[in-house]
Amino acid sequence: MIGKIFITRTGYDPQMGKHVKDPFLGPHPTLGACRPDIRKQLNKGDQIFVISGKIPDFNQFVMGGFEIEAKIPALEAYRLFPELRLRRLEDGQLTGNIIVTADGRQHELDTHSSFQRRIQNYVVGTNPISLVTSAEIAEGRKQTLAALRDILHKKGKSPYEVVGHFGTGLTEKQVLQLRDWLEAIKRAAKNQPRTPQRFFAIWPVTSKEYQCCGLKEITPEHRPTARLSLSANAGMEEPVDTGGGGQPTEDSAH
Repeated sequence: MIGKIFITRTGYDPQMGKHVKDPFLGPHPTLGACRPDIRKQLNKGDQIFVISGKIPDFNQFVMGGFEIEAKIPALEAYRLFPELRLRRLEDGQLTGNIIVTADGRQHELDTHSSFQRRIQNYVVGTNPISLVTSAEIAEGRKQTLAALRDILHKKGKSPYEVVGHFGTGLTEKQVLQLRDWLEAIKRAAKNQPRTPQRFFAIWPVTSKEYQCCGLKEITPEHRPTARLSLSANAGMEEPVDTGGGGQPTEDSAH
C-alpha cells in the first residue's frame, strides 16, 4: 500500500474559498476528473489525500483522504452516481466530478483538454477520513504545515514547498501517520464547542451503506450526501443538495 498527497487549485477551500468538487470527500469518496496521473498510478488499497488551495489570510489544511476501492470508466460512474454528474450550483459554481454525458461525450461545462485521458480510471473510494467541522478545520489549519514537514521529512515554508506542484508520493508508513494525525484532530475537536460561522461540510443523508461497481445496484435512498450550511447570522444548520468534494489542480496537471 502506497499513497499520494496533492494540493487543490489556488482559491479552492471548502470553508473559506471556492467550492471544492474533486475529489468528493463524502462518506463514499471519489476522484473522477482531476489528476489522471494519480488515478492511473495508484491501485486498489492505495490512498489519496488532498490539501486545500491557497487563499488569503488563512492557512491551508489537509482536507482528508481515502482508500481506493475500485477504478471504473467515467461512463460507468455516470450510471452509478447521478448525484456526482457535473452541473452548476445555485451560486453558479460547478459541482460534480463526472464529466461525461449519457452517451459518453464531454460535458459542455467541462472545458479542460485531454478529455479521453481524464475519463479513464474514475476512482471509487472507501474508508474516508476528513476534517469537516469548524473545530476540526481550525485545528487542521494550525497543524498542517508542521505535520507535513514531520511526516514527509521535508522542509518548507508552505504546503506547496513541502508537497510540490504535482504532489508527492507516500510510503505505507506515511499514509498511516497521516491517518493517525487526522484521527487525533477529530478526537480532540469533539471536546471543543462549535463556533457559528459560515462553512460547508459533507454529511451523510442516511447511515445505510451501499456497494458499487456492479456488486450491488445503487438505489436513491443510498445516495450519500447533503450539504450543510452553517450561517454566521443564524447559527443554524441548513441542509442543501450537493454533488461533491474537490476541484482540479492546475491545468498542467490534468
